[in-house]
Amino acid sequence: MAKIIAVANQKGGVGKTTTCVNLAASLAATKRKVLLIDLDPQGNATMGSGIDKYDVKRTAYDLLVDETPFKEVVVNSSGKYDLIAANGDVTAAEIKLMEFFAREVRLKNALAPVKDDYDFIFIDCPPSLNMLTVNAMSAADSVLVPMQCEYYALEGLTALMDTISKLAAMVNPGLGIEGILRTMYDPRNRLANDVSDQLKQHFGDKVYRTVIPRNVRLAEAPSFGAPAMYYDKSSAGAKAYLALAGEIIRRSEQKATA
Repeated sequence: MAKIIAVANQKGGVGKTTTCVNLAASLAATKRKVLLIDLDPQGNATMGSGIDKYDVKRTAYDLLVDETPFKEVVVNSSGKYDLIAANGDVTAAEIKLMEFFAREVRLKNALAPVKDDYDFIFIDCPPSLNMLTVNAMSAADSVLVPMQCEYYALEGLTALMDTISKLAAMVNPGLGIEGILRTMYDPRNRLANDVSDQLKQHFGDKVYRTVIPRNVRLAEAPSFGAPAMYYDKSSAGAKAYLALAGEIIRRSEQKATA
């Protein structure tokens, strides 16, 4: 059965989509069966996966609103993982969902028949708390939080933790933090090191040992419609996400045997 991980942070520009795309590709490269669901109307994860968001026939809108069968919505990506795409249509899903009974669990119900087909399912959440994010959190087993090591990011993390605990109380009692990922990390920056130390003191082993460095190749890869490991596998960014994939696999195996 798949481990379903929502990748979320209410603060934008923290590497959320970059993490979804590159982590999905890295885990797929280890022969894991991976699904990435793009729930962000900007469709950046879709474009970064080599799928033209303007040309895609079906999106997360069809899955959530029209209850289109999963197999008609899913597509293959350039990263060798399955993808449910997003584009501007998904903005309309936010509004349409308000008309439905049990609107918070539409995604959870849609994934129920296919959970056994995957090892990992990642959900790229919008950078705001809306009905799409609520659906992601309802469907997920846990939340992976990418964040930059800067002062305002700590404030944002406090707000996100509050959101997660409220959603756990309302719609998903089992929801917790999968891990906190330090992104765009520059070890020469004193503030980054200070914030990193605070994170480790407060969250302990929830903070991944792997850090994602600032890396030009990571930033360039989406414009070529490919994860970093297929754009430049020798880049520091590609290697970091492969290391993160290994860390996530080890953690999952340890939990399974615990």
